[in-house]
Amino acid sequence: MKLFDSHCHIDDKVYENDIIEVINRAAQEQVKGIMIVGVDLSTSHRAIEIARDNPCIITSVGIHPHDASNCSTKTLETLKNLAKEHTCIKAWGETGLDFNRMFSPQKDQETCFSSQLNLAGDLDLPLIFHERDSNGRFYEILKSEGPATRKGVVHCFSGTKAEMFKYLDLGYHIGITGILTLQKRGEYLRTIAPLIPDDKILIETDAPYLTPAPQKNKFRRNEPAFVKSVLLKLAQIKQTDPDQLSRTIFENTLKFYNLPTQG
Repeated sequence: MKLFDSHCHIDDKVYENDIIEVINRAAQEQVKGIMIVGVDLSTSHRAIEIARDNPCIITSVGIHPHDASNCSTKTLETLKNLAKEHTCIKAWGETGLDFNRMFSPQKDQETCFSSQLNLAGDLDLPLIFHERDSNGRFYEILKSEGPATRKGVVHCFSGTKAEMFKYLDLGYHIGITGILTLQKRGEYLRTIAPLIPDDKILIETDAPYLTPAPQKNKFRRNEPAFVKSVLLKLAQIKQTDPDQLSRTIFENTLKFYNLPTQG
């Protein structure tokens, strides 16, 4: 079995005291790759620091919609320069729209989102998208701005079947988290996840958040090793061999992040 945690935040301070152990536990569970996703300037810097000492780790740079009010031209230029300077940076994001908590005004979110779409295009980097309760606005922007060849993944997908097919029609990947394993919260997702083509699936932890079952009953903090539980549940509901599915999704992830094929 080969696993790749395509989206996590192990740059978070909750891992300060045991980051090495966290990475080692992931390796013991056959997690061969980890993507640490930047959500602002400081997390992007921290992710780069971690990746520098760990060849199995790649990173992204970006500004989360929660922080869109701080999305200055200077900050974007700094992130762009980081992406040019560091070979560990393989994507742009986490970027998108979040109208649930509204930590930043809608206008700021949309302006910041569009700016990052353009920067990712200039750098030819795939995008890691965040969407929550945008009432179709996220899709409108994606459909109206940018080339059809753009690569993107809708991280932590928890929308409707109709929304899922709209993203698939645009050629995007769907990111599946531990929500899939949760009895009540993941019920609807389990009904539509089997409809995702195997070659359009990425799996992720979003650690330290969204701890999957059965680990959720014992551990409050999620970590990349637990991505295996997401894979096993996905294989179960798709009624397919988990080893084969893990290899397919692993190859999806390598291709998505423009990484060399592994033997």
